[in-house]
Amino acid sequence: MKIVFAGTPEVAVPSLTALAGTDHEIVTVITRADAPLGRKRTLTPSPVALAAAERGYPVLKTNRLDAEATETIRALQPDLGVIVAYGGIVREPLLSVPRLGWINLHFSLLPRWRGASPVQRAVIAGDELIGAAVFQLVPELDAGDVFGSFSRPLGVHSTSGILLDELSHSGAELLLRVVGELAAGTAVAVPQTGEVTLAPKLTRDDARINFDQPAASVYSRIRGVTPEPGAFTTVNGAVLKLLEVAPSVDEPNLPAGTVLQRDKTVLVGTQTEPLVLLRVQPAGKTAMTANDWWRGVAAESVIAL
Repeated sequence: MKIVFAGTPEVAVPSLTALAGTDHEIVTVITRADAPLGRKRTLTPSPVALAAAERGYPVLKTNRLDAEATETIRALQPDLGVIVAYGGIVREPLLSVPRLGWINLHFSLLPRWRGASPVQRAVIAGDELIGAAVFQLVPELDAGDVFGSFSRPLGVHSTSGILLDELSHSGAELLLRVVGELAAGTAVAVPQTGEVTLAPKLTRDDARINFDQPAASVYSRIRGVTPEPGAFTTVNGAVLKLLEVAPSVDEPNLPAGTVLQRDKTVLVGTQTEPLVLLRVQPAGKTAMTANDWWRGVAAESVIAL
């Protein structure tokens, strides 16, 4: 089959790599335009753009799948469109350009967590299961019939970054299976069933940690927003990024938001048991252990807000 692939971040690269290892022809790769990164704001190609260039695929860089992009893709006469975390919406008439339409690899158990941040929202909510689904793209957000899916326990310690990396590889295997079934004419899609929940893109407010919650909820939120947009609080009016935390064991409760050191362990209080701060990053400084940060604070206790 002739395939158009659309994707942008690192989590989409395993799917592109998997498709590259088949007999299908990737006629073009669509990705978002180069973005300014780093302190110098240097324009940098997306991970998918780099992966496509390494394989010699034509690359269409665009942030909008507009009329011009539609005509470019139409001229290629693709059989199938494949989208994995592209970061833009496919609308008609582009939706109907490929002979078999478009399929989307989405990192959730649809219809739970339709939207831009399914893994992050699942971690924050404390879900027990996580997974991925390949579905037919339709005008309504992430609402199409599902060709295949899988699930696995979410676990209690993984960050969303770790989970996304794992799902990007297992999801690529699922995607490859569905593409093969579509090529063979044996694919069967079933309607989504169950309660619909939405997963809007995370904001900085989502990453601000409120310690006046049970420890399990605080821990889930920190893991859910790690590495992006990155958990943070403020201490003495300055931002403190929370890079790594862990549950405490047999530690007495502390008032919510109180930070102190006990036996070389830096603790922060929650509504229930405290959490252990392991790695942090003060504003304007590099990442460091919580103990190193605490020595710089030089206080018996501080309040995180």
